[in-house]
Amino acid sequence: MSTAPPPIPVTVVGLGADGWAGLTAAARSSLARAEVLIGGPRQLDLLPAAECAGQRVAWPSPLRPAVPQLMAEHAGRRIAVLASGDPMFYGIGRALSEELGPDRLLVHPHPSSVSYACARLGWPLEDTEVVTVVGRPVDRLAAALYDGRRVLVLSAGAASPGEIAALLRGRGFGPSRMRVLEQLGSEREHVYGGTAEGWDHAPGDPLNVVAVECLRDPAHGGPRLGSTPGLPDTAYEHDGQLTKRHVRAATLCALAPAPGELLWDIGGGSGSIGIEWMRTHPSCRAVAVERVPERAARITRNAAALGVPGLRVVVGAAPEALTGLPAPDAVFIGGGLTAPGLLDAVWAALAPGGRLVVNTVTLESEAVLAERYRRHGGDLVKLAVAHAVPVGAFTGWRQAMAVTQWSVTKPATATQTVTKEKDQT
Repeated sequence: MSTAPPPIPVTVVGLGADGWAGLTAAARSSLARAEVLIGGPRQLDLLPAAECAGQRVAWPSPLRPAVPQLMAEHAGRRIAVLASGDPMFYGIGRALSEELGPDRLLVHPHPSSVSYACARLGWPLEDTEVVTVVGRPVDRLAAALYDGRRVLVLSAGAASPGEIAALLRGRGFGPSRMRVLEQLGSEREHVYGGTAEGWDHAPGDPLNVVAVECLRDPAHGGPRLGSTPGLPDTAYEHDGQLTKRHVRAATLCALAPAPGELLWDIGGGSGSIGIEWMRTHPSCRAVAVERVPERAARITRNAAALGVPGLRVVVGAAPEALTGLPAPDAVFIGGGLTAPGLLDAVWAALAPGGRLVVNTVTLESEAVLAERYRRHGGDLVKLAVAHAVPVGAFTGWRQAMAVTQWSVTKPATATQTVTKEKDQT
């Protein structure tokens, strides 16, 4: 019985701004032997026609949906895909690995623009935050802004430095030093800089990286934001529908976000729980479900202002609005608890090990939580916060409305445990 030959690996070659001259001998050999060369027009133009005779195919836009089609169209041929710098660092290598599997790839990495930038600046790479705005909103940078931190921003083009300077000014980091490093690694390498508040440079080369040394303006009127849950209430635009700071911190603690996990924030209000879930790690994701359109729009604005514009907002009432959403790792219910079928729908959507946290302030909802606590266990607690306020010439305590919180982890059934073990063997 004959067996089919193994598929031909797809070669992925990282290119620097220096093009062909900066490639290793192995990378040059792979490109010379390729029958199909796929890349952006700028990358394809860097290859000499005499050495690279393969058919040249430029990526269409949008790029990601075109990957499976192009791979299928040229199946059985020697394909070389061109990438900027290191293909596996915010590059096309990720999409190819997800589509074809890592075993189908032969990757020739090149130093990334981040490595070049840190070498030029004398910044330790491990201590430098990296944010990309390539195909992403510049608002993502806001989550990385802390006094004294160094951030490298992978630009989307010539306009990015100006947009970054404007964001820094708006977030209270106008005194921050900015340096734009263009065409890193090529003969046309160029660096210029200034402060965000005084930025007046015209757009330069589209191939650039922006280095930011964060310096917060002490005169800025906005609140200082930390890296842990429990941001000041004044950081949010709201109409009163806001999980207050101390309860919010306790709620995020109970939800226990981990990198890569997805949260459903049901009854989003101002979006504070989903926003602070996403701020714990760049790979955390959240969906806020809010039935009132005005509040849903407010959630979107708050998410952008606080550096997590990727927060997805669904306008609608739960449980109907939950249909079709990706399965969550954790769920927070901050409103609408008494809606028929909501708790059952959420419990069914959670996989074993998933967490559910519910906050309420009404006796009716508290009764629902007490019944679920008897059925599923978990932790049932009452959170009470009092604030010191003036009482005439003295100071006294003003008690905020107490919040009842139920948190529980969905257990694994015997069947589910066996299935999981089989999947791992």
